[in-house]
Amino acid sequence: MSVNNAMTADFLRSAYGGESMAHMRYLIWGEEAQNDNYPNIGKLFRAIAYSEYIHAKNHFNILKEKLYDASVVSGAVFGSTNIVDNLQGAINGELHEINQMYPVYFETAKFQNEKEAQRSFHFALEAEKVHAKLFQDAQNSAKSNKDIDIKNVYVCPVCGFTTLDANLEKCPICNTKKELFKSF
Repeated sequence: MSVNNAMTADFLRSAYGGESMAHMRYLIWGEEAQNDNYPNIGKLFRAIAYSEYIHAKNHFNILKEKLYDASVVSGAVFGSTNIVDNLQGAINGELHEINQMYPVYFETAKFQNEKEAQRSFHFALEAEKVHAKLFQDAQNSAKSNKDIDIKNVYVCPVCGFTTLDANLEKCPICNTKKELFKSF
């Protein structure tokens, strides 16, 4: 895989940086949720952290044909105050990706005929929509000082789609079979 256009390559690097930071931030916030007696919200953060890792990996793999140094510019939420605020930070990050970042990145890759980048951006965008909803539901519970009522969280290893549905047969984004999903 490779990219022929500098703008799409810049967007892939930026998305890689943002997804990498989201991965780590969600692991940290998940650990804090666990320590604050919100084990299921902690589980949700860990599962979505894995999804963000998949997005970062997909972006990285498109650019990995040569080794080089590059500055990566990407915004990130920093800090940690409490479970409700951390979830709001997660929601804000997901909404930024849904409403601003990935639509622009996708359209640029499409215009530049960068098929692999289009696919990677599409996968991430669709998964982020689910993440925003899951985080919003978790925040609604946390505002009442309650953990979310979930059993398992399942993540597609190809596109990062995240679901609570144990009966799902295949990924609605990339058609990967459910038995290949990672369970948290």
